Amino acid sequence: MVGVRRRDGLVSARKAVGLSQEKLAEIMDVDRRTVIRWEAGDFAPLPFQRPKLARVLRRSQDELRVLIEGSPAADLPHELEPAFSWLDRRVGWSPGTTRERVGARVSPDRQPGPRIDRSCAADALASYYGELPADYALYQARYGGKGVRTSILSRSEWLDLSCQLTPENDQLLLGPGLESHSCGINEKAAVGRLAEAAEGGVRVADVPIYRLAEFDMGGGALSGSLDVVPFVEYALTLDLLERELSEMLVVNRDLRPGHAPLRDKYLPDVATVLDLSGRLCAGGVLALTAIARPADPYRGGRDYLLLIQERSRNVLNAAGSLAVIPKAFHRPSTDQRADARIGATLRRALENELFGRVDVDNTAGSQRAADPMHPRRLSAPMRWLTEQPGRLRMECTGFGLNLVSGNYEFASLVVIDDEEFWSRFGGEVEANWESAELRSYSTLDGDLIGRLIADESWSNEGLFSLLQGLRRLAEIGGDRLTVPSVELCR
Repeated sequence: MVGVRRRDGLVSARKAVGLSQEKLAEIMDVDRRTVIRWEAGDFAPLPFQRPKLARVLRRSQDELRVLIEGSPAADLPHELEPAFSWLDRRVGWSPGTTRERVGARVSPDRQPGPRIDRSCAADALASYYGELPADYALYQARYGGKGVRTSILSRSEWLDLSCQLTPENDQLLLGPGLESHSCGINEKAAVGRLAEAAEGGVRVADVPIYRLAEFDMGGGALSGSLDVVPFVEYALTLDLLERELSEMLVVNRDLRPGHAPLRDKYLPDVATVLDLSGRLCAGGVLALTAIARPADPYRGGRDYLLLIQERSRNVLNAAGSLAVIPKAFHRPSTDQRADARIGATLRRALENELFGRVDVDNTAGSQRAADPMHPRRLSAPMRWLTEQPGRLRMECTGFGLNLVSGNYEFASLVVIDDEEFWSRFGGEVEANWESAELRSYSTLDGDLIGRLIADESWSNEGLFSLLQGLRRLAEIGGDRLTVPSVELCR
């Protein structure tokens, strides 16, 4: 029959609950011919019949609508296919189930997720986790007489690192034979996250990222053991905590143990947060970038240019928030062992997020180059920075665990002291798709930097990296800085 499509999904749903056409007709109080015509696509169940039919078939109303009316899944972004397949395998669904369920949840009119003030999130998390173990505290600082608190759990020996990211000091290593770890999946929340990704053009790539299993800071060096897990596993588990937190706070619900299902499951207490080897602890490398500039008749004396980004709505986490740049997940490119060092991710992030190297972003597709950071492939700015020692200074300034989603955060500082860089390449510095806006600040303008610090749009990890970077820059920047000092609240 022209124009009629069989509803094979409706047939499969009936058979899945063990009902014959006769039995379904009896339960629904219709004749068998009506059920046959439903399944043949001649006509659809009437609106008043649908709630009962959904209960009988053990499907939600949205899922039943897809079975009857067809699925918008055909219009879902092709880039999400690996994530759909991963979730099907992970929870034991038949191939295509995630795609259909995501299609049923997609709403073209859905508004962007709620975003709450950074300080509100930090206060709520402080209340949820209560008293902290001895020697641990939430990162707090004062600038210009005003205090700020973040959700970054840290300790004194994890701060004031000033750790040069050289091969001798940068000693995070891929661990031999680490026990694999996987999280339980909240199927409804995971499907909802993928539906949001489809609506907003968010990239959820099935690429490897590092999981931190051990960490130590001693003798001026970073050390620890890493494992590799799929990014999509993090995206559909621990990363969901940020959205849950925002949804609760935007309707003025208290964040309390026992009342936040996802947080109660994944990060119920501080002991779990600190148990790196027993949970999925993904993380990132983010750096305050400071570029030396010569004196200028309009701008004033010699200074550092500080680069700050407003995150795009197309990124997975901290969307719409302020952050330092670069900000990247700690992940391998082609060599899982060599790429484990913090500096490797940071150099690659500079290329991708500021110097225009789209080919090092494997969230956009598979990596084809054997060595993406080979000297012959470097951008002109990065090639110039690496031609002579000392032109590019990279330091780790602090480490902490972010209570928002349990991520590890390596706050860093990138300093380019040679003014020639700005004269040569200042016009080529440009943010990539992860930024909605790139902002510039002068280290001679303490008033504007003070307003920047007080802005509630910051992500907690971004503010942590900014403040730690400013503290270190004050020690090494000389007369290029005329800003109030950042003081830690111990």
